[in-house]
Amino acid sequence: MTQSPSATETDPPPLPVEILAYYERGGEEVRLRQGAGRLEFWRTQDILRRLLPSAPARVLDVGGGTGIHAEWLARDGYEVEVVDPVPMHVEWSGRLPGVTARLGDARALPAENATYDVVLLLGPLYHLPERPDRVGALTEAYRAVRPGGVVVAATINRFAGLNDTLRQGNYFIPERRTRVDEVSADGRHRYSSADPHFTTAYFADPAEVPVEFTEAGLAYEGQYGVEGVAWLMGGVEEWLDEPERREAVLAATRRIESEPSLLGASGHVLTAGRRP
Repeated sequence: MTQSPSATETDPPPLPVEILAYYERGGEEVRLRQGAGRLEFWRTQDILRRLLPSAPARVLDVGGGTGIHAEWLARDGYEVEVVDPVPMHVEWSGRLPGVTARLGDARALPAENATYDVVLLLGPLYHLPERPDRVGALTEAYRAVRPGGVVVAATINRFAGLNDTLRQGNYFIPERRTRVDEVSADGRHRYSSADPHFTTAYFADPAEVPVEFTEAGLAYEGQYGVEGVAWLMGGVEEWLDEPERREAVLAATRRIESEPSLLGASGHVLTAGRRP
């Protein structure tokens, strides 16, 4: 069911209009359910099932979108609440069985102190280009999780755009190459109406995320490459269609998920920490 913020809660900072417009397209409802996006979904699920405490436990899914992960977490027996700044996401995720949802921003969570066993940030750090905002979101996660509780955050890797445009052949388009090279230099994906493929975002160096966890007061525990190198291989969609090959791909990716020399090749990284 959908749950509205109480009158006493602080209004979250406004979401930039270009980010709101991007997510109001509804693409998050299907992005991880089809094609190569299923690799990100299944690998995220696999990692979380190993990191999270046993159900029932209380999970705050910050930036949970349409509930793509909240849905299976609730099915697994967790008590799940989604907080998201996009009204359409809140409406959709709030319809899911066993899931409550409310509007909110990662930097100003509508949550009481030390309430949750787990706080997930599987999207908010993507759209916080400024370091103080990212640390602020992690600090809010620290505040909301119980002592000993787990915080897991997802980041887009610094060279994910470069690798992806090379894979697709778009790197040979001069305008795309220029934008991709700029992101590779400083991690900042700047919104442009001439480039509708993505919105304002930050592509993180994996090495900087544990430092931000520590600055927020969280005890860093580990990092996990989500897609590994498999997402860059031309046959991955077909492999995922075949159960036997799919399991082999997932197992191979699991074997290298925390290998330091390969961590930056993954499209996304999960970083885990704990409130001491």
